[in-house]
Amino acid sequence: MAARMKERYLNEVTPALIQKFNYTTVMQVPKLEKVVINMGVGDAVANSKVLDSAVNDMQLIAGQKPVITRAKKSIAGFKLRENMPIGVKVTLRGERMYHFLDKLLNVTLPRVRDFQGVSTKSFDGRGNYTLGLKDQLIFPEIEYDKVEKTRGMDIVLVTTAKTDEESRELLAGLGMPFAK
Repeated sequence: MAARMKERYLNEVTPALIQKFNYTTVMQVPKLEKVVINMGVGDAVANSKVLDSAVNDMQLIAGQKPVITRAKKSIAGFKLRENMPIGVKVTLRGERMYHFLDKLLNVTLPRVRDFQGVSTKSFDGRGNYTLGLKDQLIFPEIEYDKVEKTRGMDIVLVTTAKTDEESRELLAGLGMPFAK
């Protein structure tokens, strides 16, 4: 699975990007650096058991143990103290990154009801793309009956591209279904 995605990058995407952007060397061609999956769990302030289910879900989705993120500042309005656990995140690189991306593009996103494609406006100006999902149930590893509460997540695709246009071409070449 992941090998197919990597092979596609080397054999199809790289030559197309070299031709389009007139790169002089293969090292200038942008590539996917890492995928960061972040799930905020605001309920963890009141109930720490919620964090355990988020960790389990994230581990199933990413295939890697997540890191618990903690609050940097205390915010009285949210009953939040510094260093309280408020989320989980996973950083995927290499083989696991390509495997996750392949699963996301070919299995997960097509399961979204009334899917029209992902937004082309979610680039950050430096070639990185952020995709927000409303619930974790669209992933095939998650069993519907075992989910206590649906939680959204952010998936950030970090590339070595200098501009959003280069990054968009890279992701489109890898199979990202951008909205028309």
